[in-house]
Amino acid sequence: MSKSMGWVCAGAAILGFSAAALFADVPPPMHHGAATAGAQPAAGDEQLIASAMKAAPKKVAENSTVVAPDPKGGMRTLRQGTNGFTCMPDNPETPGPDPMCWDKSAGDWIDAYLGHKTPPAGKVGFMYMLAGGTDASNTDPYATKPTSTNHWIKTGPHVMIVGADASFYDTYPKSPDPDTKVPYVMWAGTPYQHLMAPIG
Repeated sequence: MSKSMGWVCAGAAILGFSAAALFADVPPPMHHGAATAGAQPAAGDEQLIASAMKAAPKKVAENSTVVAPDPKGGMRTLRQGTNGFTCMPDNPETPGPDPMCWDKSAGDWIDAYLGHKTPPAGKVGFMYMLAGGTDASNTDPYATKPTSTNHWIKTGPHVMIVGADASFYDTYPKSPDPDTKVPYVMWAGTPYQHLMAPIG
């Protein structure tokens, strides 16, 4: 999942699910409020939209809603989409590129994660991080830095399946120190376990 989740956490409350806020600090310039129909994005917004669109395949990204954190920890909509996916640009505070896109069910899962609640049953979600991910703990959903016991890993481009039944995850490796070049379960044994499937 990567440190992207930390960026999402900062401004949790937009787009019909409070979890849309996946990240914390974002580069200026920023403007408050949602994009209005027909409004032209600012130059900085265009860069953020371009970054967010790197997370998913072109046909998904070009019709997605794009959101970004604002300086006060809230969220704002840069572009309204039509396909049920929401995308977020790279977190500039992390060492690698980590824009991400998620569908509505994944948004509900993120909402549960942010609220330290159990994700809703029967809602399997899908997330893209095709530009890659930044280092994260493979065992502690809320770790913010490496320790000698939290199994920090590096991930490249990948997709994620969240919210599936436990039996689904039981068919994949759950090692604390996985081979990140094959599918594996991150945060195994927690309510937030999810499949990480590398791309490329």
